[in-house]
Amino acid sequence: MTASPDLGTPQLASPDLLRSVFRRHAAGVAVITAAGGSGPVGFTATSLTSVSAEPPMLSFGIGTGASSWPAISGAEHVGVHLLGEHQQELAATFARSGADRFGAPTAWRAGPEDVPVLDDVLAWLVCRVVARVPAGDHRIVLAEVVAGDPAGAGRPLLYHQGRFNALRD
Repeated sequence: MTASPDLGTPQLASPDLLRSVFRRHAAGVAVITAAGGSGPVGFTATSLTSVSAEPPMLSFGIGTGASSWPAISGAEHVGVHLLGEHQQELAATFARSGADRFGAPTAWRAGPEDVPVLDDVLAWLVCRVVARVPAGDHRIVLAEVVAGDPAGAGRPLLYHQGRFNALRD
């Protein structure tokens, strides 16, 4: 057995510790959308995960205090959009509280199941919500893919150290 390197002083679990650790984790950037009672809703997410190939299923997290939560909590279908490195401003718009997320310059259309589908993304999916699992102050939404398009051009947008970044070679 070899000696382990100095790992520093461990911190007790806290929201700040979790945030600090995950700032070091690069994640792809997605926008989740749904048709709300008073218009479309959406938010930027970095918690997107592939769950199952058979059936094709994914998950994402959303805070129960988020402005989009009331619509997502009752939506039968959601849109999932993978953003390209050219979409930093779009990601920031959907992350900003109080922003007019679907106003100009956001380009979108009603897609399958009347879910808002964003234009010019790397890929998009429309999914049927199958469960909303309580997880602290969030819900983990499990959704089964019903339609989509993986053919967008470009490279993925990443989130790292509290900023949107492009992928480097």
